[in-house]
Amino acid sequence: MTSTQSDGGSSGERRLVVGGALLHRGRVLAARRSAPAETAGRWEFPGGKAEPGETPAQALERELREELGVRARAVARLPGAWPVRADLELHIWTAELLAGTPQPLQDHSELRWLTADELYDVDWLDQDRFALPHVAALLRPRSAEGPGAEGGGGGGVFPT
Repeated sequence: MTSTQSDGGSSGERRLVVGGALLHRGRVLAARRSAPAETAGRWEFPGGKAEPGETPAQALERELREELGVRARAVARLPGAWPVRADLELHIWTAELLAGTPQPLQDHSELRWLTADELYDVDWLDQDRFALPHVAALLRPRSAEGPGAEGGGGGGVFPT
């Protein structure tokens, strides 16, 4: 599926929202919303709207820098999408932490690193739930990868 970015033109066109399943050491980062009021207290994969002219990968890397203060590399889009509202469609991407320690800088009150077994311990926003089975599969070590394998490696990443 091609991303749909709107420049405010034709009706029915959806603007892309990217969320990041930031993977590190066999865990994924979850962010607890502090705003707006209708989503406060629930958990999400951090991210935001792509700006006109940005690729999804560029948007995710920018959003993770702004929201968490980290440098990350977008790796691959997970299968599926979620219509956030009529004009917004969410795509979740895996991302690799390159530098920094995530901090809740914008719109979040708390961050948690979750293992595959802990993924369902938080109250995820409905729009992020479609990605949970895919993230869980990436976090679970695969016997073919040998001992100490971590999720997010080459074999467990879905192509775009």
